Amino acid sequence: MSLVKDISAQAAKAAKVLALLDTESKNNVLKEMAEALRANKEHIKAENESDLANARDNNLAAAMVDRLTLTDERIEDMAVGIETIADLDDPVGQLRSLGERPNGIKINKMRVPLGVICMIYEARPNVTADAGALCFKSGNAVILRGGKEALASSKAIASVLHSVLEKHNLPTALISVIPDPDRGLLMDLMQQRDTIDLIIPRGGEGLINFVTENSTVPVIQHFKGVCHLYVDKDADLDVAMNLLLNGKTQRTGVCNALEGLVVHQEVAEAFLARAAKELEAKGVRVNADAQAAKFFSNANVIGDDEFGEEYLDLEIAVRIVADFDAAVAHIDRFGSFHTEVICTKDEQTANLFQRSVDASVVMVNASSRFSDGSQLGLGAEIGIATTKLHAYGPMGLESLTTEKYLVNGEGQIRS
Repeated sequence: MSLVKDISAQAAKAAKVLALLDTESKNNVLKEMAEALRANKEHIKAENESDLANARDNNLAAAMVDRLTLTDERIEDMAVGIETIADLDDPVGQLRSLGERPNGIKINKMRVPLGVICMIYEARPNVTADAGALCFKSGNAVILRGGKEALASSKAIASVLHSVLEKHNLPTALISVIPDPDRGLLMDLMQQRDTIDLIIPRGGEGLINFVTENSTVPVIQHFKGVCHLYVDKDADLDVAMNLLLNGKTQRTGVCNALEGLVVHQEVAEAFLARAAKELEAKGVRVNADAQAAKFFSNANVIGDDEFGEEYLDLEIAVRIVADFDAAVAHIDRFGSFHTEVICTKDEQTANLFQRSVDASVVMVNASSRFSDGSQLGLGAEIGIATTKLHAYGPMGLESLTTEKYLVNGEGQIRS
């Protein structure tokens, strides 16, 4: 049996053990995992530093290095995220009544784990803790295949979580790390449809495309995050400025950062004159259509087909539109089904925007940076689905379960 096939088989076996574990026991394990991360943070940071040294030697992009870096604060965030998951309602076993049929049979649906989740990711070591905790609470085993950039960090985090599983006599195969980043093992992993129920890739567009094209296991897709802020003619421009600066500059190398600014022509002069000063002060490079470019001293004029880029940097694309419909059309063409924001004081316009725009998260007068599982009350997220089967948007506990029918009768037979 190959290494990957063995790991997958052990994970499937472990998932059956976890599926029967009660909520209180799962929560106790999770709380101990959080404390174990805190207690072992120096070891985790030491292993992370070896990954960072390799990243610097290999001239890894700044956005990737940012995602790779583990600090005391980020390790604490992982621990708090696990504790938050422990405090959330357990979806496993929840019942939903579908009523009673005329013949007397009673029909319910019950939430159950998916089984084995496979995470394929690049320079995101926090995924090890986030995915491990989310899958554990939702009754799933998880197989983690991180990129070589984060391998030492991921193994260090997993070893801490394993120590808690062992203490509670639970199989460590519930949280498995593929120990070798060899591409051949990845190809093998994506063919284990008999034991793996779902693959969730997290990383750049190239990784998502590769997994989607080569996997025989169902894949949750999230190709990129091209998020827009639309400043409506009825916007509070002070609010709009705060949304722009927070969404673009608070943290650039993440998928919920703003990449596009769309401004109604009636407020373009008032807003963009201010935005030019603020963005320049923050060091943001501006790409703009010819109409918007005149408000910026050093804007790069771009053509109609050059919008829709995911910069993951201090860079943004700006367009002036004639009306609401033109704003929605721009977002439909260049958005990535991730997160879209409108700033407006008009409730009717806000409601129309939320109904019209096709994105997994549509916000009114709130920063795109809130498009995150922890910020939306899910605890940590395992990923963001920008396709619609079977989840859409940040995926928390419920997205890692499905429903099965429970049918109870008293001997009825079909005539």
